[in-house]
Amino acid sequence: MSQHDNLAIHEDDAQRINGVLLHFLGESGAMEALLIDRSGQLLARGGASRSLDTVSLSALAAGAFSSTAAMARLLGETEFTMLFHQGVKESIHVAAVDEQAILLAIFDSRTTVGMVRLFAKEAGTAIGAILAETRTRPRRAGVLATPLHKDEVQSSLRERPA
Repeated sequence: MSQHDNLAIHEDDAQRINGVLLHFLGESGAMEALLIDRSGQLLARGGASRSLDTVSLSALAAGAFSSTAAMARLLGETEFTMLFHQGVKESIHVAAVDEQAILLAIFDSRTTVGMVRLFAKEAGTAIGAILAETRTRPRRAGVLATPLHKDEVQSSLRERPA
């Protein structure tokens, strides 16, 4: 397991990331933004509150992103840092934030891929800085980091006021 597995984003960092996503959506004109890790786990979401299968979308986007790495290597690149999928009604822009995270934006004809790409780059840089800070912090440890022992559970139940 790498040092980046099981990233724990604390509440203040999550709020900062959400702020960046909302700013990105406002500037770019995109409808939704998903921050996912390279395995396809959803880390944060901003935008329209429609019913969207984010689990499947995140997993498929991460898979598509990683599958293009083989094509990139054939061309002498380490990876392609951006993918674009154009649909009739909606399109998807997928971009690397850092070595562990990906920003996925869903947009329609109310904006252009150029606008999304421009502001996704800015948002990715800002989110990457937040994630880098998060990764350098020591993991929280202490009383709540380990499960309670059987005797501790019974003791805490007896100490509860009636």
